[in-house]
Amino acid sequence: MPRKIQQPAPGTEFVDWFRSAAPYIHAFRGKTFVVAFGGEVVSEGQFIALAHDLNLLNSLGVRLVLVHGARPQIEEELTERGAAIRYAGGMRVTDDDALKCVKEAAGTVRVEIEALLSMGLANSPMAGADIRVASGNFVTAMPMGVLGGVDLMHTGEVRKIDVVGIQRRLDANEIVLLSPLGYSPTGEVFNLSLEDVATSAAIALDADKLVFLMDTVGVVGDDGELLRELTTAAAQVVLDSKMALSPDVGYYLPCAVRACRKGVARVHLISRHADGALLQELFTREGIGSMVSEDPLETLRNATIDDVGGILSLIEPLEGVGVLVRRSRELLEMEIDRFSVLEYDGLIIGCAALYPFPKEKAAELACMAVHADYRGSGRGEALLEYMQAKALKKGFKQLFVLTTRTAHWFLERGFIETGVDKLPKVKQGLYNYQRRSKVFVKKL
Repeated sequence: MPRKIQQPAPGTEFVDWFRSAAPYIHAFRGKTFVVAFGGEVVSEGQFIALAHDLNLLNSLGVRLVLVHGARPQIEEELTERGAAIRYAGGMRVTDDDALKCVKEAAGTVRVEIEALLSMGLANSPMAGADIRVASGNFVTAMPMGVLGGVDLMHTGEVRKIDVVGIQRRLDANEIVLLSPLGYSPTGEVFNLSLEDVATSAAIALDADKLVFLMDTVGVVGDDGELLRELTTAAAQVVLDSKMALSPDVGYYLPCAVRACRKGVARVHLISRHADGALLQELFTREGIGSMVSEDPLETLRNATIDDVGGILSLIEPLEGVGVLVRRSRELLEMEIDRFSVLEYDGLIIGCAALYPFPKEKAAELACMAVHADYRGSGRGEALLEYMQAKALKKGFKQLFVLTTRTAHWFLERGFIETGVDKLPKVKQGLYNYQRRSKVFVKKL
C-alpha cells in the first residue's frame, strides 16, 4: 500500500510567516521611517495599495514621514500651458511659469495623497483607519543658483528641516507628509528634488530607515543579479565603477550612501511596481530590493544580557528534539558571559558558548546553533572559527565538544573522536550517560 504523504496543516505557511515577522514587528514599534516615492505612484494609481501598507505600519506603531514627488504632474501642467520644459545637469530649470506649474502639481498630489490616506472603507485594509496627516512648511530651502553656467532660478535645495515641528506631529500619532517644495525666510518658494527632501529629512530626524520606491528592483550588478545588501563602501565602489546604472539608482544610491554616513541606520531601494514591496522588504529576512548600511549587517560578538531572549528562541527548537541540552532562562542569564552570538540585522541567528577547564588548558564548545534559515551558507564555519580564535586568545590548547547528532560536521572540521576518559576530570563527573553524547577533541 503506497505511503500517504503528510500534508501541512491548513494555515501553517501563514503561521510560519507571522512568527518570522514577529521580531520585526516588535523592533519597528516607535521607530521613524521616511518613505519616498515619485509622482508616478499617484498618477498610475499605485498609491491606493501603498496606502493600505502604510496604514498597517502606522497601526504597528511606526512613525511615518512620507515624501512625494510630482515630476509627471509638473510635466503635464507645463505641457498644457505650452511652457518650456528645461533641464540642466538633471535638475529642472524652474522659471516663473514653471514655478506656477510646480505649485499647482505639488498641491494636487498632496491633496490626493491625503484623501487616499483618509479612506476608511469597510471590507478593505483601511477599514477602521483613523489616520491623521500633517503637512506644512517643515522644509526651509535656499536657491541652488547657477549649475554648469545655467541659472536654475527657483530650483532650490534643502537648507533646514523643522525637526521639532515634525517630531511634535509624530508624537501625536500623525503621519507627516512632505512635498518637494521649500520656503525661504524671505517668503520665496523653491522647487526641490524628492531625493534631497527625503534624504535631508531622514538625516535630520535620525531616522531608522529611509525607503525609496523606484522603477527598478534595486541595485543590479554586472551579472544581472540583484545586490541585496551593500555597505556604504561597497555602494561607493558601485558608483565609482563603470557599471551601467538605471537612472533611479543613479539618483538614489548616492543619497543612500550620504544618509547612512550621516547616521541613518538603513536605506532601502525597492520597486514601486511589486505589490506589497514595502511589506516584503521590511518583514522578510531576504527582502525584495537592495539595502544599504554603514557597516555589515552580520557581526560576531560577545553576548550580553539583552541577547538572552534571542538565544532562547534560537536553541529551544533544538532542545525540543534533543540536539541540545535544555537550558533555563535563569541558567542562561547566569552564564551569558560565556556565550558569543552571530547577529544579522538585529536578529540572533547563531550562538555558541565556551566553558573553561583551566587545569587541562582545555575549553568545551557548547550550545552551538545556527538558525535553520541560515544553515549551509558558511555561518557555522564562521562561528566555529570565531570560537577557536577566542579559545586560543584565552590560552587554551584544545577544544572539545559533546554531540549526539552532528558528529560528521565536527569530524570534517578537524575534530577527532575520543573517549569520555579523555575529558577533563570535572567534566567526566558531569557526563550524562543517558544522552550518550560522542566526544570530539581538536588541538588548537
